[in-house]
Amino acid sequence: MMRLDKFLSASTAYSRKNVHDLVKKNSVSVNGTPAKRADMKVDETKDIVCVNGKQILYRKFIYLMLNKPQGYLSATEDSKDPVVVDLVPEEFKHFAPFPVGRLDKDTEGLLLLTNDGQFDHELMSPRKNLFKRYYAELDAPAVPEDIETFAAGMDFKEFSAKPAKLEIDPDDPQKVYVEISEGKYHQVKRMCERIGKNVVFLKRVAIGNLKLDDSLECGKVRELTPDELALFGW
Repeated sequence: MMRLDKFLSASTAYSRKNVHDLVKKNSVSVNGTPAKRADMKVDETKDIVCVNGKQILYRKFIYLMLNKPQGYLSATEDSKDPVVVDLVPEEFKHFAPFPVGRLDKDTEGLLLLTNDGQFDHELMSPRKNLFKRYYAELDAPAVPEDIETFAAGMDFKEFSAKPAKLEIDPDDPQKVYVEISEGKYHQVKRMCERIGKNVVFLKRVAIGNLKLDDSLECGKVRELTPDELALFGW
């Protein structure tokens, strides 16, 4: 059981003061009866709470899919550049979501946002060995030997990249797919540089078994479905 004003302020963009005002205007109902007090107790799992006739479902956490455009930092704030949370619709902003992991500023594609710290920890944990899949366009054709180089892993000055998967587009060898289990700074670009190619375009298309929604326009956000969350065991 929880207070009505807490229920609504947690589940909507309404502040507790807003809720008190709505109750005074008879705009809030519980199980079909107008609420008399904002501090009345409700059962978040059973009671039907409505504002202006629209049912409000209680939720503590949100899980969002963003098709990140270039030019945005994977951060919640920055003094110079726009950040990915700027793209979050108003209906979700009061949850204070943050990016799960990161994508480089000039990289597009799948980025998750949440306010659930445990979800973030689970997905980012090295023990998960969760692969991220990228589509890349190169300035020179990839060759079969490059596949073996990626599969062997690579040593860099500050870290060792685990064995990675490289797939070459049979119709255009300058287009490739790369799967890595880490997410080091510029890792895909640096691995491609190691085989003598520069990345001219990079887009993340999947995290584990979750694929970027093809219908989600660049810069747009939507909630993950229960089936998509289940892909992460959530």
